[in-house]
Amino acid sequence: MHRVQITGDAIPDAIAALRDVYPGVLGHVDIQPGHSVLGTPTAPGAVVGADGMRASVPTSGLEEVSTQFASWCDLLVVSGQTDLPLPTLAVGDTASPTEGVAVDSPAEITTATVDGLLTDVDPFMTLSGLIDRVKAHPAAPRAGAIATFTGRVRRHDGEDDPATVQLAFERYDPVATERLRAIEAELEERDGVCAVELFHRTGVIEDGEDIVFVVVLAGHRTEAFRTVEDGINRLKAEVPIFKHETTTASDFWVHDPPGATDE
Repeated sequence: MHRVQITGDAIPDAIAALRDVYPGVLGHVDIQPGHSVLGTPTAPGAVVGADGMRASVPTSGLEEVSTQFASWCDLLVVSGQTDLPLPTLAVGDTASPTEGVAVDSPAEITTATVDGLLTDVDPFMTLSGLIDRVKAHPAAPRAGAIATFTGRVRRHDGEDDPATVQLAFERYDPVATERLRAIEAELEERDGVCAVELFHRTGVIEDGEDIVFVVVLAGHRTEAFRTVEDGINRLKAEVPIFKHETTTASDFWVHDPPGATDE
C-alpha cells in the first residue's frame, strides 16, 4: 500500500477525482485531533471515508491507522494534517509541497498526477500484509507452512553500549530493487517453495520499529525455515542498502563505526 497526503481546497472533490483515475483500491482517512468515538472522551481520532461507507476509528498515529488499511487498500490518502512525512498532493490555493505535486483544481488530477506522487516512494508494508499476499498465491492449497523473519531496530548490543536512537537506510536503486526481486525468484525455484516475499524499509526507522521482513510459503516447515534464513542472509549480503546509525553518543555509517580509521 502507498500513502499520500492531500492538502488545500475541495478535498472531497479531489478524493473523488483520485478514485476515478487510480486503478487500485483507494482509502481515505481524515485525521481529526478532537474526534470522539461512540461517546468516549475526546481523543486523537480519524474519520475513515471509502466508497459506500463512513466509519469512525480511534487512532494514536498514522502508523496504527495505516496498519488497518494495509491488507486491503492500495492507496491511502490522508487529509486533516499538513505536516505528515508523506508525498503531498496540494490542491488549489495552498503552499506547493516540498515533495509531491500541486494542481489548481481537482479537475486537473490525472493518472500522471498519481504517478508523480508515487515516483521513488516506498510502499507501507506490514508483516501481516505480506502473509496475506502469499496466502493468495495460486500454489497456496499445496502449502502447509508459512515461515517469517522480522528484523527490528535493536536499542543495545550490550549492557554498556550507548542506546540506538534510530537507523537510517538508503537503497541504491534500481540495482537494489532488481536484486531483491531476483533473490525472490531464485528462492522460489527450490523444490517445495511456493512463494517468497522480501521487503526492506528505507528512510529513518526509530528504536523498536520493524526494518525488514522475509515471508516464505512452502510445502513443509523444513524448506520454509531454511528459505527464510537464506533469504535474509542473501538480502544482507547482496542488496545494496546502506545503514546509518544514531546513538545517544554518536552517529556513524555501520561500515565506518566510531574510532575506525582508514587503515
